[in-house]
Amino acid sequence: MANLEGLGGFLAGLTPITRVSGAFAVVILLLAAYWLLRVGREAQRGLVPRAAWWSVPGLAMLLFAPVLDVPALFGIGAAILLISEFWPGAFAFADRKPGAAWPLVSLLLGAALTLGIVRAPEIESGAVGAALMLLLAGAGGLISSVLYPAAPARTPGFGVRWQAVQSPELPDLTVTLTEHGAQLRNVSRRTLNLAGWSPASVNGWLRLRDEGGHPLNTLRAGQTAFLPLDGQESGVRVWYVAGNTSGTPLLFRADWTPRVHANYRVLN
Repeated sequence: MANLEGLGGFLAGLTPITRVSGAFAVVILLLAAYWLLRVGREAQRGLVPRAAWWSVPGLAMLLFAPVLDVPALFGIGAAILLISEFWPGAFAFADRKPGAAWPLVSLLLGAALTLGIVRAPEIESGAVGAALMLLLAGAGGLISSVLYPAAPARTPGFGVRWQAVQSPELPDLTVTLTEHGAQLRNVSRRTLNLAGWSPASVNGWLRLRDEGGHPLNTLRAGQTAFLPLDGQESGVRVWYVAGNTSGTPLLFRADWTPRVHANYRVLN
């Protein structure tokens, strides 16, 4: 209780909130709820916040703009929110399941600060902003930890090469030719467990890798892999399993006219 009384005394020295309307507060809450929903949706795909964490101070700046009567804060906060939403690295794949320790600590601190605000004689701007950031960051971290897949699926393995395979009705992959090979992209909404690939002209079995040469066991929605090909290759074959290793092996086929023979192509 003594700590709460001390916290209340600290709050008494801050600036009271007098310029935040009910409609503006609802907008802030809706933006916070949207951000939490997006964090949860991305966590289910195996993605964790990176640049998206900037939404937390961005929302705080939006709240402080009318409180401190500094319109520039609103513009800065809105810009930060847009960056955290549309930045290419807003969310990224994690090597392991994110922990829940620091989000719980953040939530407890935010709850304690909120309790101090409620007990204080006036609602203070600095305390409300700090509580908002602690609660929002803690809730986002906890959602990301809880909804993140427990463990990545294991690679189907070389045995898939000799099993009966089928092609999906709707393609899960697309291939784009580049100067140094081809880029394979997962255009589905599910994780694909990769088995192997080979050029169409070779009866081989190669492991898929990213642009940096690191091996890939899975290809999450929107993720890409790099296929090293020369200008004479006419296609690729990719074996994979969708969802889990107990599913039916799938085969992605892509064929094209090699660039060196493009001038001799005949269209029927």
